[in-house]
Amino acid sequence: MSVPLVLTLLAGSSTFIGAFLGIIGQKPSNRLLAFALGFAAGIMLLISLMEMLPAALDTPNMSPLLGYGMFIAGLTGYFALDRALPHAHPQDLMDGSINTRKLRRTALLLTLGISLHNFPEGIATFVTASSNIELGLGIALAVALHNIPEGLAVSAPVYAATGSKRKALLWAGLSGMAEILGGILAWLLLGSMVSPVVMAAVMAAVAGIMVALSVDELMPLAKEIDPQNNPSYGVLCGMAVMGLSLSALQSLGLG
Repeated sequence: MSVPLVLTLLAGSSTFIGAFLGIIGQKPSNRLLAFALGFAAGIMLLISLMEMLPAALDTPNMSPLLGYGMFIAGLTGYFALDRALPHAHPQDLMDGSINTRKLRRTALLLTLGISLHNFPEGIATFVTASSNIELGLGIALAVALHNIPEGLAVSAPVYAATGSKRKALLWAGLSGMAEILGGILAWLLLGSMVSPVVMAAVMAAVAGIMVALSVDELMPLAKEIDPQNNPSYGVLCGMAVMGLSLSALQSLGLG
């Protein structure tokens, strides 16, 4: 099994960490969850704009028009999908005043929405790791970090609505499996290795998806979960840690 596929599997599986937290009743603080989401956004933004997009544009025979066009296609494609999906908010799901029937329906919608959001993330993790293993590690870390609160957001209300830990883990697992499915699909389609220009075009589109995910989903959700604190602190920390990590790897000749 290829290393990029393994990274995708691990990133998707981190949903179960949040799922377990949701059923054992040891919910992390909102401040910690919000910081983790901002941190993940910072990693994704820096890698997408400073590494992935420039690498795609620097590929031999790659047209700047195609590169930027694919980046914009990734952005707009994500926003189009996002607008078409049902939205539910984690703090609403934790509200004890919501009746069981409504709670179950909302949890189902949330599982569907998160699953469809996770699918392109699996593709992004695989494509990035296939092009550069160090960047792939960064993306996998960012995806894993924000999958934890997603798993929590799904499992806790399902557990509250059904009283079944098994169902709570199953529903949360389904949302993580969508990410793994995206990685497997990318592996099947790109595993035979297409031309460098096509791979660069895909990477530019993935960079667009990651930027859209960060600014439209992760940062607003971090602010929503913890309105008393600025999510930019997590974003800046994520950028700083990822930037220092990449510079250290490059200085060692590994990046």
